Amino acid sequence: MKLTLIEITNLKRLKAVRLEPSDKGLTVIGGRNGQGKTSVLDGIAYALGGEKFRPSSLNRDGAIAETKIHIETDDGLVIERKGKNASLSVYDSTGAKRGQQLIDTLISKLAIDLPKFLNSSDRDKADILLQILGIGDKLDKFDRDIKAKFDMRTSIGREADKKQKAADDMPYHEDVPEEPVSVKKLIEQQQEILARNGIKEEHRRELEANKSERARLVKEHDRLVNEIERLKEQIKHFEKKIDDASSEDFTLESTAALEEQLAKHEETNRKVAENKAKTARENEAADLHDQYDALTEEIEKLRADRLALLRDADLPFPGLSVNDDGCLTLNGKAWDCMSGSQQMIVGTAIASRLNQSCRFVLLDKLEQLDLETLEEFDKWLVENDLQALATRVSTNSDGECSLVIEDGEIKDDGEGREPIPLARKPAPKKPAAKKDSLGDEDYD
Repeated sequence: MKLTLIEITNLKRLKAVRLEPSDKGLTVIGGRNGQGKTSVLDGIAYALGGEKFRPSSLNRDGAIAETKIHIETDDGLVIERKGKNASLSVYDSTGAKRGQQLIDTLISKLAIDLPKFLNSSDRDKADILLQILGIGDKLDKFDRDIKAKFDMRTSIGREADKKQKAADDMPYHEDVPEEPVSVKKLIEQQQEILARNGIKEEHRRELEANKSERARLVKEHDRLVNEIERLKEQIKHFEKKIDDASSEDFTLESTAALEEQLAKHEETNRKVAENKAKTARENEAADLHDQYDALTEEIEKLRADRLALLRDADLPFPGLSVNDDGCLTLNGKAWDCMSGSQQMIVGTAIASRLNQSCRFVLLDKLEQLDLETLEEFDKWLVENDLQALATRVSTNSDGECSLVIEDGEIKDDGEGREPIPLARKPAPKKPAAKKDSLGDEDYD
């Protein structure tokens, strides 16, 4: 589908414009700022794209007649918007009335809004390309899987480093056994000694009490003569008990040696525990490093599969790809490193692939491109049987415009006829050293 005739009256800044675009290549609409160049493209976009492209201010200021947009295509379609509400009428080559649905099947929404694509982010450009290729969902899955495993690997790597650092900061003792030593027998011996010492202590206290009692009784003997006999018996009794107890050894046994051994065992067991903790941390770190390495292999495989998916895809232009950051590249170069003509060529190629029935694109504001770049883009369009309608701030002094809009109308060339389409000039030769694949000339 190409555009063969465009007639627009009383739309935005336009009074009345009629043009027949070149069948192939560029049709450049020139003029000074505010004369109505962009209004031509807005009218085409609205007629073909529907209400989404309706201008906010439809009717030309001061116009009495209503807005009318009339478009004819090379496959016999007649598309009109006219009347108070700019109602749509569509007729096919047989004269049958059709609607917006038919237009939608024949045009690429990207073709009538290509500047939006050209000015979008690198990632958005790549997403549009991948959706056109039908591999966007698959590539998204690869990207999600790679990110998930990368995040998991990063987390595991950090945990492994953390465990290893903790292990490195922990002490390790070479002169201790691998398992804790038992202190049970030493404690039992200690308890037995303490029990015996308790008994001896009790006997010692009893002896001291008996001595005190004897002394008291001796004094009582002097005072109570009439009870001497009775007291003598008691004295004998206690003297016997004293004699029996006097043969016992009241020396307390020392537990110092056992306490020293207990302290050594406790220190040994502390060191054993520290060694076990260090070994455990090192083992955990080693396991995490193994998981990290395994995830690294999985990530590399996913990346390889992702690249294979792109290599096998039917790309709309040689050298196009999507890098690991999800951004569109051409022969490995990022979008902002491409020349102006390369950007337009790539954008147009993607737009035409989006709907291969649509063989035209609309481009606004090409004044930033020099004539040489315009001719290069025009040549590529002709070679690929594509049509482009573009605007450019120009009075056509260099002959780069197909027509010029002045005060809402096509400017007469002085002979009562409109200017001819853009001349097809052979592209000037470039130094061989500055060329790469794709016409990748490095223009300033």
